[in-house]
Amino acid sequence: MQAKPVSVFSLAVFVAALGYFVDIYDLLLFSIIRVPSLKDLGLTPDHIASDGLFIINIQMAGLLIGGILWGILGDKKGRLKVLFASIILYSLGNIANGFVQTVNQYAAVRFLTGVGLAGELGAGITLVSELLPKEKRGIGTSLVAGVGLTGAVVAFFFRENFHWRTCYFIGGGLGFLLLMLRVGVLESGMFKDIQHSGVKKGNFFMLINNGKRLKKYLCSILIGLPTWYVIGILVSFSKEFGEKMGVIGAVDPGKAVMFAYAAISIGDIAVGFVSQALRSRKKALYIFYGITAVGIVWFFNLKGQPVNSLYAASAVLGFGTGFWAIFVTMAAEQFGTNIRATAATTVPNMVRGALILISILFTSLQPSAGYVNAGLITGIIAMVIGLGSAILTEETFHKDLNYVEE
Repeated sequence: MQAKPVSVFSLAVFVAALGYFVDIYDLLLFSIIRVPSLKDLGLTPDHIASDGLFIINIQMAGLLIGGILWGILGDKKGRLKVLFASIILYSLGNIANGFVQTVNQYAAVRFLTGVGLAGELGAGITLVSELLPKEKRGIGTSLVAGVGLTGAVVAFFFRENFHWRTCYFIGGGLGFLLLMLRVGVLESGMFKDIQHSGVKKGNFFMLINNGKRLKKYLCSILIGLPTWYVIGILVSFSKEFGEKMGVIGAVDPGKAVMFAYAAISIGDIAVGFVSQALRSRKKALYIFYGITAVGIVWFFNLKGQPVNSLYAASAVLGFGTGFWAIFVTMAAEQFGTNIRATAATTVPNMVRGALILISILFTSLQPSAGYVNAGLITGIIAMVIGLGSAILTEETFHKDLNYVEE
């Protein structure tokens, strides 16, 4: 029997939000402390940029692999078990990050941490989506993301007050504190209904062995490309873009990340209410795509502008890409209970992993187009692909999630 739906202010929503807070703190911490940590390891400015991109890509590869692993386990073993196991792994990974001495050690530990981080958002969004009534799940998941994304802001303030190694130790400690809070959270009733049934659960190939499901899955992934283009390229490397564009004043990429994520957290809450008001996921998504496009245009017209204008542009870009919760919720709503966690966990991590391909495109364009134009062209491509995928995606606002895929 299906469990009674819970309130948007339930313990499950609260703990999912705190879980995503720790997830984002850990995920973005490297981008925030990239320069001081790599400088402390003895790298030159050129290597801080190139090796920094290498470490980010290795971390994203971990997220990609972890997304598949935790998604399958989430449908086979339950949403809560994934949340417990993944948080232990990324908490231990962050503590280990505080002891690294070389770039290769840094990259290896960020890979393992990425594997752990991959399980947090998808399992949390799946659990909240299945516990809340359909009329409130968009708001619930937006609150999860909105609160969670402030983790990047906290990471910036910790960087300002603690050594970068201590920041990693704090991240590990926060993870273990969260683990204790999770004890009282209930498992999804929808998962319990099929837990001991004969239906196939957590079969990743079910997402790609059927033409209709494959189309839904690919579109779910490609919708999110603009988010990690903005964060992984424009904001993370705002220092390099600022220097190339002649921005007046020294750019602090950690501060750019902080401004972007403060705005993303607001955007992620706002998009849930916009979706609720319009009774549509897609219409809300189009509005935030438009805001992102405005932010991109502003960012690439910062030549000769003061550094604060770059931080303001980062905030606009952040608010515009604050559709993360809605796009992951849409992914969860596309598929049946028996593969829902697999979809909702792999989709955001496929997007994060796609930063590797975005980075390759960005770097391959630089010799012919130059650093700044390469960034702009990469952004145009990411936005066009994302918009086209959104157009091809079905509306899921009113969809009942209590079903299975055959």
